[in-house]
Amino acid sequence: MIQVSEAAEEKIVEILASADTQDSFLRVGVDEGGCSGLSYTLIVDEQQAEGDIILDKGLFRILVHTNTVPYIEGLEIDYEESGMLGGFTMNNPNAKVSCGCGASFRMANYRGEVKKCD
Repeated sequence: MIQVSEAAEEKIVEILASADTQDSFLRVGVDEGGCSGLSYTLIVDEQQAEGDIILDKGLFRILVHTNTVPYIEGLEIDYEESGMLGGFTMNNPNAKVSCGCGASFRMANYRGEVKKCD
């Protein structure tokens, strides 16, 4: 369902370790908004909710809500260092249009609610 590069795995493990919680997950989701209509969310979460799917990646676990699956099925998460900056990048086979920064996307059958990026 979701592929994670080695570089992204290392960064996720680092982030979850710094969260200073016993049982934390990386929650991957999608919200309305962004310049293309749908925005990715990556947050540290300690609570599994009804409808969540747990993806065990060995060194960490990912939570995905079942409502999000159609938007991120096949998602590839990578982490890239670029000069003084670094960040997660998303390669989503479901995205028909993505914004320049890669933080938001649109699907062929759903546009989302376009909002100006901060």
